[in-house]
Amino acid sequence: MDTARELADDLARLLRHEHGALADFLLALARFDENQRRELGHTSLFYFLHRELKLSKGAAQNRKTAAELIQAFPEVESALRSGELCLSTVNELAKVLTPENRAAVLPRFFGLSRREAEAVAAALRPAAVVPDREVVTVVRATGSAPRPLTLAAPPPPASAPPGDSVHPDEPPRPVVHPGEPPSFVTTGGSSTLPAAPPPPRETVKPLDAEVARLHLTVSRAFLDKLEAATDALGHACPGGTAAEILERGLDLVLAQRARRHGLVEKPRRSRGRPARPDAIPAEVKREVWRRAGGRCEWTLGSGERCGCRRRLEYDHIRPLALGGASTIDNVRLVCRPHNVLAARQVFGDALMDRYTAPTGWCSAAPRRWTRS
Repeated sequence: MDTARELADDLARLLRHEHGALADFLLALARFDENQRRELGHTSLFYFLHRELKLSKGAAQNRKTAAELIQAFPEVESALRSGELCLSTVNELAKVLTPENRAAVLPRFFGLSRREAEAVAAALRPAAVVPDREVVTVVRATGSAPRPLTLAAPPPPASAPPGDSVHPDEPPRPVVHPGEPPSFVTTGGSSTLPAAPPPPRETVKPLDAEVARLHLTVSRAFLDKLEAATDALGHACPGGTAAEILERGLDLVLAQRARRHGLVEKPRRSRGRPARPDAIPAEVKREVWRRAGGRCEWTLGSGERCGCRRRLEYDHIRPLALGGASTIDNVRLVCRPHNVLAARQVFGDALMDRYTAPTGWCSAAPRRWTRS
């Protein structure tokens, strides 16, 4: 039987091996470039880790951030290999580490817990404004009706941050797939700390399946519109709560989207060719949407479908410019990142760079372009 000291020594050896294996993995991940990911159908490193390697979203984000940090600051690798820095704190470190402060700031995160790292990051980069956020807390249903939703206007914001411009010499930002957490690694030469990360859009704590309480930070204009909508529905929804008024608005939004995809109860028959040659007939949109189930149909290198439900677009498998037709068999539903990836595979990066925004091919405000 091993003595306590022998067992402790063995555990220490295994721990060093774990740290070394993690550092080796992150080094390899840092070398896994964009072109290699695109060959496998992944538009970002985060989604490669989450979809291809089956990591949870939290584990994928931690490793993605660590790999980006190693690329920008090689000394991070040795800190992770020695165990002085852990994966649970790299996201906080990435928010405040810059080329100018690297020597002083990096050691401050050694041996910290995630909460301690959050405190250090907050001290280095105080929040300039109170963040807007949505918090959803589920409450247990009772015999009485749920109380109306209470909305409060946020305090007036402080000075707005500078414009989100990109210098021509600045490297393009990485692709952010819908639902992917943002990256905060600073690689440029500026001594300014990265902007504070946006708060999560919602926090859900499921306790009961039926009733939830939604807390919103909203503008004064939002409250005025809510009051006007309540007045407008005075006959159709007398005594309606804020939740009932908002749900009616959501129904209108979803119905509008359904009409845009041709999902109506009594679809009209096609009246010949569309007026625009690049227009996709409503019956084609309808059948493609139903076939896809409202999810991206792009096939990843692993054989799985992307399945994303946001920023969906209709894409011609064989582009119109190459003689493709707007038929059910030649049209697929894809998310915007995979739509742009398909266009780059067909037409090349040089041409597509003229039509996509300079901040990357999944910019928040892309220029208008048509692959078809």
